[in-house]
Amino acid sequence: MLTAMPENDATYVVVGGGQAAAWIARTLRAEGFAGRLVLIGEEPHWPYERPALSKEFLRGTGSVEAITLLNATLAEEAGIECWLGQRVTAVDREARVVTTADGRSVAYDTLFLATGGQARRLPGLDAVPAERVHTLRTLTESERLRGALAGAKHLLVLGGGWIGLEVAATARALGVAVTVVEAAPRLCARTMPPVVSDWLHTLHEANGVHVLTGTGVAGVTGTADGVAVTLADGGRLDADHLLLGIGIEPEVGLAAAMGLALDDGIVVDAQGRTSDPRIFAAGDVARHPNAFAGAALRLESWANAQNQAIAAARAALGGTGVYADIPWFWSDQYGVNVQMLGLPGLGTRAVARGTPEAGSGCWLMLDESGIAVGAVAVNAARDLRVLRKLLEDGRAPLPDAWADTATPVQRLPSRPNVGMD
Repeated sequence: MLTAMPENDATYVVVGGGQAAAWIARTLRAEGFAGRLVLIGEEPHWPYERPALSKEFLRGTGSVEAITLLNATLAEEAGIECWLGQRVTAVDREARVVTTADGRSVAYDTLFLATGGQARRLPGLDAVPAERVHTLRTLTESERLRGALAGAKHLLVLGGGWIGLEVAATARALGVAVTVVEAAPRLCARTMPPVVSDWLHTLHEANGVHVLTGTGVAGVTGTADGVAVTLADGGRLDADHLLLGIGIEPEVGLAAAMGLALDDGIVVDAQGRTSDPRIFAAGDVARHPNAFAGAALRLESWANAQNQAIAAARAALGGTGVYADIPWFWSDQYGVNVQMLGLPGLGTRAVARGTPEAGSGCWLMLDESGIAVGAVAVNAARDLRVLRKLLEDGRAPLPDAWADTATPVQRLPSRPNVGMD
């Protein structure tokens, strides 16, 4: 619901060139904003979605067109000025002026920050040949890694999170040997419960990946034909190429220089509004109050980038709605679709419906008090959709009933999703 539409001579500026930025711009026009709209993206590419960069695009079966959210034709039709390949270097909040590295400037009435994040790098890599070390955050980086894999025999992946595992699966599909090194005791330990970590470990080893967990890295050096990684225990691994899949850092440099409130990202309210009421933020960079979690979260997912951006754009036009989605994320590995709902890593008890460990089913995760905190579905998207509706309504299936596959999931008895203590 919109309460007031800005004047037609207002100027809205979006800083960012990814999914959140594109959805902000598209939503502003779809909701009737008729003023000047400028999108400033640091990458030379038109705004695009990132999930395919580690999967079909990296395999060579996807296309730029398939992941592009805003192109020249759409931008012209919608009246969106796109300054691509432009880095914003300063924002004067008092004068409300955005300035780019090449000296261009634009005054704004409302500003959106969708600056995303930067892939983390290890210190001390300056002496390693740059062509042998990869990160995966941008389309250009995906194209570069794809070229490297075409002639590679062995890829070493540092980091056993989702990006690292997706690239490992893609590399195996291309016939490349893969070793994954994870410092934590298990894979995806930050977001997943042990039962899912164990399943992922088994899945990758069954597909020929050498997985090392609880293994630190002491150093990385270049070799005549690749890279060598020295492990904390003194061991050594050699490979043609190295992928750093150790997470991202939110891109908050601009926001920090502007004096906006920060806390592992740009702090926003439930509508995406920052500590400056004329400035909104959305996507990977924004830390928002999440109703399901009962805490502030910064989420790095396709769904969050899109839906939080839509909510922020509507709020800037006077909308009263808030962003209150339950976290949701998906991954495709070895032809297996994995979907995560809520915060399953907080669960201490797993109740399986079907046999997810065998490739078809869903783990419902409960915390110590019996509250359903999330779920992980393996080739079971329908189960997750039904569960999502229940959780949105403040309910959860009875644990024993959840395990009963003889009863259709939509007919399972449920209860209020509160503690049972």
